[in-house]
Amino acid sequence: MNVLEAHDIAKSYRGGDGSTLHILNGVNLSVKRGEMIAIVGESGAGKSTLLHVIGALDRPSRGYVLIGGESINDRTDDELAVIRNRKVGFVFQYHHLLREFSALENVMMPMRIGGTPVSEAKGRASELLSRVGLSARMHHRPSELSGGEQQRTAVARALAVDPAVLMADEPTGNLDHRNGERLHEVFAQLARDLEIGMVVVTHNRSLAARADRALLLEDGRLVDTDVRGVVA
Repeated sequence: MNVLEAHDIAKSYRGGDGSTLHILNGVNLSVKRGEMIAIVGESGAGKSTLLHVIGALDRPSRGYVLIGGESINDRTDDELAVIRNRKVGFVFQYHHLLREFSALENVMMPMRIGGTPVSEAKGRASELLSRVGLSARMHHRPSELSGGEQQRTAVARALAVDPAVLMADEPTGNLDHRNGERLHEVFAQLARDLEIGMVVVTHNRSLAARADRALLLEDGRLVDTDVRGVVA
């Protein structure tokens, strides 16, 4: 079953000089449950733009997207927000944790905002933090965690509402090699164990190599690729 489908996605912007800048031009993508997809390509190729469009953070100029079988086209901003909150988890290069709260409280936050009872939210947050190797650190605040631990907390938070798909934009870009490798293992394991779709934009060869498929974004389109030739 596909948890994400993108068909003929195009995205253009109007430049400051009035010209049209074409970023995406006919992107097609499908992601199955339990599948991890790596998207690679040169800086400026449009990888983050693509992630924003397929994650309902931005609207395509052409084409359509289905998340968990639900179309995100022709939706109001409020409707898109609901879809994102229910079906999409995001992890970015910087963790954006709330520093005054513990790791456990940070992971509970999306569930509490959505109305989940405290006991249920706490139980799921504890389970997710254990899955990412932080069972002994869940009561620590971000300032008491290493960079890798903070990013793994952000991953657990992104999974809190049980999304259909997890999208990560350069998730190891701010980590050293050891912490980056640990996070790579976490991503691969979570995709299998939780059977969610995963789309990861990365320049990291090791992370891309762990994916089920690696796709190169070039000239506005996605093509299958050998990551050894295109990832720094």
